[in-house]
Amino acid sequence: MEGSLITEAGLERVRVELDHLKGARRTELTERIRQAILTEANPAENPAYLNARDEQAMLELRIARLEERLSDVRVVQPQDPNGVVDIGEIVRLRDVETGETLKFELVGSLEANTGLGKVSVESPIGRALLGRRKGEMVAVQAPKGSVQFKILGIEEPRVSQV
Repeated sequence: MEGSLITEAGLERVRVELDHLKGARRTELTERIRQAILTEANPAENPAYLNARDEQAMLELRIARLEERLSDVRVVQPQDPNGVVDIGEIVRLRDVETGETLKFELVGSLEANTGLGKVSVESPIGRALLGRRKGEMVAVQAPKGSVQFKILGIEEPRVSQV
């Protein structure tokens, strides 16, 4: 497959984050380092300086990782609603064993965030759901074994603010 998959909205969110990190966040950390150097004769003994330098290193690593990942993405557009699970759609599921209801938006790996209900189409559950229809049963291999889900519904995502 050519590159990581990402939705247009996900690409825009990543670009906004990258612009923020390279602009305002970088400037803020540079100023904190400058202030720490000015307040201490030996910056290496100044906790504020050391903390800001550590944050700067983590910031630069995050920027490099985002730029690397963005250099190899393939933007995909959700298909017109046709009753088949596709990237960019929200899927409601019921765990057959527990009865728990779950809701996931299928996205590319770069924008996946399970805490926000965004699951990569490249994950086990994402792969199991792609191409399926409402009412179908899907089996997903999880660390605790196979989990059975019933697809309760497929929805188009709401347009979110970036």
